[in-house]
Amino acid sequence: SINGKCFDWLLVSRRSCFRAGVRYYVRGIDSEGHAANFVETEQIVHYKGSKASFVQTRGSIPFFWSQRPNLKYKPKPQISKSVNHMDGFQRHFDSQIISYGKQMIVNLVNQKGSEKPLEQTFAKMVNSMANGMVRYVAFDFHKECSRMRWDRLQILMDQLADQQDE
Repeated sequence: SINGKCFDWLLVSRRSCFRAGVRYYVRGIDSEGHAANFVETEQIVHYKGSKASFVQTRGSIPFFWSQRPNLKYKPKPQISKSVNHMDGFQRHFDSQIISYGKQMIVNLVNQKGSEKPLEQTFAKMVNSMANGMVRYVAFDFHKECSRMRWDRLQILMDQLADQQDE
């Protein structure tokens, strides 16, 4: 109940059975375009007979890469050089568009250090795909929100405002 108005709010998460695994051991995608540790979360609001739904998905960056554990706290990501990334990448987003429609990618990885090549490759692949149904926004979450500066999330919200309204 908010401001005296009662409604039902449901939150449902569905984890994919494809490429499930623990952090660092399972990264990237497979040849079918299944992203590692893919989760679909749906919010459903029911109010006076009306229903609304919002679906958000998350998963590993959808190209071929790995991050094998070693003695370092955070192992360096390795982007595979011996495969055609675009085939699996295209399959991943074709499936996403069929299931969910227009896509807004929000990439929250660091845009410097060892994660920088992941962000650069992801942006390059989205641009080369040239699909009007897919938009890409990179937001360096750790840099922008360090020291618990959650107010800085407004920068991201402003970047997404038009698409969110749509």
